[in-house]
Amino acid sequence: MKYTYSYLLYFFLLMLSSCSDTTYDDIQANEDTNSDLVTYQDVKPIIDNNCLNCHGNPTLNAPMSLTTYDEVKNSVLEGNLIGRISRNDGAEGLMPKGGPRLSQDYIDTIIQWELDALLEN
Repeated sequence: MKYTYSYLLYFFLLMLSSCSDTTYDDIQANEDTNSDLVTYQDVKPIIDNNCLNCHGNPTLNAPMSLTTYDEVKNSVLEGNLIGRISRNDGAEGLMPKGGPRLSQDYIDTIIQWELDALLEN
């Protein structure tokens, strides 16, 4: 009988320790954190409104087009886009050419997009 109570106590403790206090709301909250990633859909309006005057298709006095995801991604990876938009007002090579400098929020969005692995969607 002593062993039966021991087994019951062990079984009860095992069941209690395997319970989780995670709720559906907790799981949903974890899924929502992925929505905080910056994607090309967040970056595209910035590029469209500030860069395509020169970097459209066809380009006007610009060495590259920035009209597609692949072109913008390539410019971040190999073309120093972030370095060019991050320069101070009046600095040589600042983009958009002739200024003014993009807002820091726009620059931070593009930097975060790179940090978030340059996701398309």
